[in-house]
Amino acid sequence: MTYRSTFLQALDARGFIHQVTDAAALDAAAEKGVVTAYVGYDCTAPSLHIGNLVSIMMLRHLQQAGHRPIVLMGGGTTKVGDPSGKDEGRQLLDDARIAANKASIKRIFERFLSFDDGPTGAIMTDNDEWLSGLAYIPFLRDIGRHFSVNRMLSFDSVKLRLDREQPLSFLEFNYMILQAYDFLELSRRHGCALQMGGSDQWGNIVNGTDLIRRVDAGEAFGLTTPLITRADGAKMGKTAAGAVWLHEDSLPGFDYWQFWRNTHDADVARFLKLFTDLSITDIDAVMAGDINAAKAVLATEATALCRGRAAAEAAAATAAATFAGGAGEDLPSYAVAAPVSLVDALVGLGFAASKGEARRLVAGGGARVDGAAVADEALLVAPGARVSAGKKRHGVITAL
Repeated sequence: MTYRSTFLQALDARGFIHQVTDAAALDAAAEKGVVTAYVGYDCTAPSLHIGNLVSIMMLRHLQQAGHRPIVLMGGGTTKVGDPSGKDEGRQLLDDARIAANKASIKRIFERFLSFDDGPTGAIMTDNDEWLSGLAYIPFLRDIGRHFSVNRMLSFDSVKLRLDREQPLSFLEFNYMILQAYDFLELSRRHGCALQMGGSDQWGNIVNGTDLIRRVDAGEAFGLTTPLITRADGAKMGKTAAGAVWLHEDSLPGFDYWQFWRNTHDADVARFLKLFTDLSITDIDAVMAGDINAAKAVLATEATALCRGRAAAEAAAATAAATFAGGAGEDLPSYAVAAPVSLVDALVGLGFAASKGEARRLVAGGGARVDGAAVADEALLVAPGARVSAGKKRHGVITAL
């Protein structure tokens, strides 16, 4: 459909919209006044990753369009575990680990959202405030009676696990009820009318809109994004080295920049729309030029949002120095007192988990010193040398 509100126009033009519970009514509400919307984030690790970035950007566009975002920290739901898209139950964390993860995760949102007391100022809250204090029997009577087990079994978050004959605990089965209850609480506390999330959350989100309608006769909406995959079909953010983390202490700035720089040609325009603030007009202009220059723009703009402009420009300068044959200051480094073998250098730089893995890398032709391929694993590497593993990982040997 053709949207009239600035918010949905922006999301639609940039490729964020997959499903909406009532697109026309949500569009009318967003055009008429301030809409409060939320996205939830469970505290399963000290950092969020690239897979979370789509929903963070939706909250950013929401606020830029004059609406109010809510970041819901899942201090309570993390104790249960979301079965959506999982083949097995999530490892349960103790309260101390959840609290530490929550404190760490909170930092990232300050770079994407403005938290203030204004009508569109972002709000951060924690569902542990209301979930951990629930009384079981009253909750079953007041909330549980509105949920059909037959319908719950039909949702992908449950159905796919059962179809694969993977166990689903009663604890996890309750997750969708708790998420629906979150929406009800946020509706009551903050006037929240919209929940957003990935397409795997559709069933959970619809449960929330239904619960608000049944219990409070309120109007609520749901909006999901499509599953973001790369041109090669791989899930966005998944690499051979693991997740692409948003925090600096989980992934160095140069590596974050380089992840975006290595985007497949076919994905550049789409990722510029999803993961940067550049206007559609500016993106069209960037894409009219050299594709490698466009990749550098994507890397710098995406890194600037997440890590700050200075970090982005430093990473870009490091990349330019590296690929020009120099050695940028932000590359991973390994300090040694004397020359070491290439195998030890690869392990010391973190390019191999063991000497055996490093030897296999050398034998396979994947190791380079100062840009030249090296087949001798015993080659001594002195301070000042630039060591590479494949085409994408580079490091510098420094002196103690």
